[in-house]
Amino acid sequence: MGQTLTEIAEALRDAEKKVQIIYAFNASGKTRLSRAFKELVAPKNEEDEGAPDEAILPREKILYYNAFTEDLFYWDNDLLSDGEPKLMIQPNTFTDWVIGEQGKGNEVTNNFQRYTNNNLTPVFFEEEGSKAGEKTYTSVSFSLATGDDEATTGIKISKGEESNFVWSIFYTLIEEVVSVLSVAEAGDRSTNQFDKLEYVFIDDPVSSLDDNHLIDLAQTLATLVKSAPQDGPKFIITTHNPLFFNVLFNAFKKGLKYQLSQNEDGTFSLDRWNTDSPFSYHLHLIEKLKTASENGEFEKYHYNFLRNILEKTATFMGYEDWADLLPQTADGTNDAYLKRVVDISSHSRHAGDEQPQLSKDEKRVLGYLLGETANKKYEFAERYRMIVEGSPDA
Repeated sequence: MGQTLTEIAEALRDAEKKVQIIYAFNASGKTRLSRAFKELVAPKNEEDEGAPDEAILPREKILYYNAFTEDLFYWDNDLLSDGEPKLMIQPNTFTDWVIGEQGKGNEVTNNFQRYTNNNLTPVFFEEEGSKAGEKTYTSVSFSLATGDDEATTGIKISKGEESNFVWSIFYTLIEEVVSVLSVAEAGDRSTNQFDKLEYVFIDDPVSSLDDNHLIDLAQTLATLVKSAPQDGPKFIITTHNPLFFNVLFNAFKKGLKYQLSQNEDGTFSLDRWNTDSPFSYHLHLIEKLKTASENGEFEKYHYNFLRNILEKTATFMGYEDWADLLPQTADGTNDAYLKRVVDISSHSRHAGDEQPQLSKDEKRVLGYLLGETANKKYEFAERYRMIVEGSPDA
């Protein structure tokens, strides 16, 4: 039976686990779940039971990153005056505290450049706040260093870079939270505004990242979360990206893992991930080929599996052509015969004349290529496993 997002939020809260990660396809309700969870944990106008006259701000109990966080930022392209475009910041205490009070502008810049471009630099604009001595940050522009101590200012960054910038601010905040709460005695902390923090909810911080940066982000986030004190906030992380999920899956051995799905009737399902390994389509295909080989059940469509693996492996390993992965001849060139067999067996314009069965020679070639290419020579499966597990030897 399906559930409402509020019921799922209650299940996540009641699990009482340090880390919970959720995989879901886009448009499956991840962002709505983050809002439902926030309303459950810290509804608006909540009051502290021990001090009924003092309202507790939601951010004191939960910090969350999602599409609404990105909505704090919008572009002013200044088309009328033909001025430089600026990324405007809607009034909020989130950025003012990180950039202003804590002076974390350099950390934000470093985190942003780590996933974009070392020469792309944000410049924050500050104004006087409503209170004496208070600073508020209303906009940010971007400059791109071009060499010889020169820079192009007023850069309009891409939507993906913008998402990375917003994430960099949030990540810097979480770094500070973990640092502050790692001080055991509350009286010794630099601030006590995180003392009541119960949850950090992170929804899909991987927009427009290539695989290398995505893996880096996942490993960095996992390291930060694991460094947080056990009595500190609990973390819930959602994503639509299989690779990001895989890295987190392997990083958090004791965390709970789920898949969130939306049902036809508009309800939702949260299913536990009951295996010890994350999913990966190319590794799945390798296992299918292994099983078919062991059972003597090779058929023609298995060449399509092999071709798919070769193409994904070539991209992953940085080769220009999947044929570069094939065993080479004695003179160091690609084996044209093997390439031709794979081409003919995985692509044909005359499907009506094809037979599903393979000849003895075709089976031999497929078995040879499976062993030589997918497992022995390039060890794709093992290297992929090492990467998602964060091995330094990957």
